[in-house]
Amino acid sequence: MNQIELERALRQLRLGGIAAVLETRLRQAQAEAMAPIDLISSLVSDELSRRSERLLDRRRKQAAFRDPHKTLDNFDFTFNPKMNRSLVFDLATCAFIGKREDGLFLGPGGTGKSPLAQAIGQAAIQQNYRVLYRETHVLLDELAEAVVDGTRKAFMESVATVPTEMGLSTAGAAESSELVRQALFLDNFWKPATDFHSTPVDVPRTLASKEPRRRRDCI
Repeated sequence: MNQIELERALRQLRLGGIAAVLETRLRQAQAEAMAPIDLISSLVSDELSRRSERLLDRRRKQAAFRDPHKTLDNFDFTFNPKMNRSLVFDLATCAFIGKREDGLFLGPGGTGKSPLAQAIGQAAIQQNYRVLYRETHVLLDELAEAVVDGTRKAFMESVATVPTEMGLSTAGAAESSELVRQALFLDNFWKPATDFHSTPVDVPRTLASKEPRRRRDCI
């Protein structure tokens, strides 16, 4: 089997990471007199790295962030000096997901809630969680469609953390408040592992008091 045939066979075996670097690694092995085990180790590492990157890319696309390049590495904390940085980085560890706790950013518009939710979503993806970033009315539409299609259970099980934008430019104040109530109502019955919301809308105190398990961090 020559190199071209070997590369074709590797792709048929879905080892595209190895196939892509095979020629380079073979040249390296000749130049450095690599031991066979070292060559195989390098090729396997290349394959694992490629699969990991492709998985992260798929999950970023699935998340559908409004700003896919927003991460904590480039987050402008000077934009809102009152922001609790310690709490932000604590949330970025995603320990709250493992504890099945929720998060809620409250504050007026333009204080950095949505960019921060996206940055924490990116951190969650890096830690092998699936993430969806949706405006609440879009999320409710997707849930409704899943119910009609009979795929609600699969849809909810596919979600680990859901950063959502609850301040809706397409809805008035009364409609937005009603959507918040619907989201909290749905959450009581259809509980994913974790919800993460950012909203300028006031959450009714009576609803909040009925949910002692929810973590409501104000930043």
